[in-house]
Amino acid sequence: MTNNDVMRRMRYIFDINDSKMIDIFAQALVEVSREQISQWLKKDDDSDFIRCKDIDLAAFLNGFISFKRGKKEGPAVENEQRLNNNAVLRKIKIALNLQGDDIESLLELAGMPLSKHEITAFFRKKGHKNYRECKDQVLRNFLQGLLLKTRPTEPAFSWDK
Repeated sequence: MTNNDVMRRMRYIFDINDSKMIDIFAQALVEVSREQISQWLKKDDDSDFIRCKDIDLAAFLNGFISFKRGKKEGPAVENEQRLNNNAVLRKIKIALNLQGDDIESLLELAGMPLSKHEITAFFRKKGHKNYRECKDQVLRNFLQGLLLKTRPTEPAFSWDK
């Protein structure tokens, strides 16, 4: 999944408007404009579309953690230069205070049942023998499950539109 896709889906799932997006970035000590947000959220084929960099998505997700859980004591978390799906999944898990069972039920809700062992493998360190890379399909289904759980009364939504 692209960083722009993740940001679009998070915005839709949690009904985050532009002002709230700016506040979330501010929680991670990053200043963004409405125009930047608009460009990140545009369709990939739009002439004004700008690709969201890893550091920008990291800032959004770190800010989302602070937004949902409150500001942490001590020095601010540094926004990562590089992100992968495992890190994105971990940050959303932290922000929403999800446990393995919660992630398991969200994936099942989206029609992609995985065992607890498969899910915990996504949160292991990269060198660990049980580490497993989180593929786009898993992250996509996790976000779809989150949408179905958060906004159950919404009509079926196609991300490909």
